[in-house]
Amino acid sequence: MNTESNPASEDAIPEGFQRHTRHSGLTDPWQPIYARRSSRGVSLAIRASAAHANSRGFVHGGLITALADNAMGLSCGQEVDNTSGLVTVSLSMDFVGSAKIGQWLEIRSEVIKTGKTLCFASALVMADDSVCARASGVFKLVSGKG
Repeated sequence: MNTESNPASEDAIPEGFQRHTRHSGLTDPWQPIYARRSSRGVSLAIRASAAHANSRGFVHGGLITALADNAMGLSCGQEVDNTSGLVTVSLSMDFVGSAKIGQWLEIRSEVIKTGKTLCFASALVMADDSVCARASGVFKLVSGKG
């Protein structure tokens, strides 16, 4: 187990996760976000805190959706060559449970298929060891040409 801790929690970060280095205005308030890359795809994760929760104390579905979109897009980007980026064409989420403050929320994404212009991906969203959502997405490859 990695001994790096989330400043909002003293719980350890699981093995293989490092601070996610890609930031945006949308995700900056949710930091720290962690990432783990594998040959199958990119996983993103957070230690859920009050900053991630809705008024009922559950991790907000919009945050989960945005992180799933991000993880699946990064997974597609890892699989394709000669592209300057990806644009989300379609995104579907099914919430089958909930995530609570203090839990390790991990989006485990993988590429299903890549083509000349589209990439298909899926993700399982885990709250500790329980599935709380699943996602699927289609991403358009943006040409590397100006």
